[in-house]
Amino acid sequence: MKTLAPLLLIGLVLASCVPMTPQARIDQHPEKFTRLSAQHQTLVRQGKIAQGMTQDAVALAWGAPAERFLGTKGRATTERWDYEDSRPLYTAPSFNNYPGQYDSYHRHHVDGWGMGPEMIYVPYRTGSVWFLNDRVESWERVL
Repeated sequence: MKTLAPLLLIGLVLASCVPMTPQARIDQHPEKFTRLSAQHQTLVRQGKIAQGMTQDAVALAWGAPAERFLGTKGRATTERWDYEDSRPLYTAPSFNNYPGQYDSYHRHHVDGWGMGPEMIYVPYRTGSVWFLNDRVESWERVL
């Protein structure tokens, strides 16, 4: 019993590191998937979106957005979903910082004296979807 809890915890941590696929999202929300048209179901399985899709279809195809923005266009409600990823950024060590200091330029906490390059992860936008009255009006994605 004592070894079961740590193994279960390790399994949950590893499972949380696996990126969600469209099929995994479909499996989690089959009721949303069955409400889609046959054409939209095909696109969702491929992780693609198209004009006229619902927000549920986009969430199944691309997942939850990192940020959401509400607005209006004329008398219609608009919404923009932004998707993000992160990439490593290698920086030279800064010797003028001491352990425990916050480095506001690199926006991270300095843990000690470093001799090699430092690495931080910088977010970047990978795509956006614009909705007009809860339907996809347009979208863009980084290739």
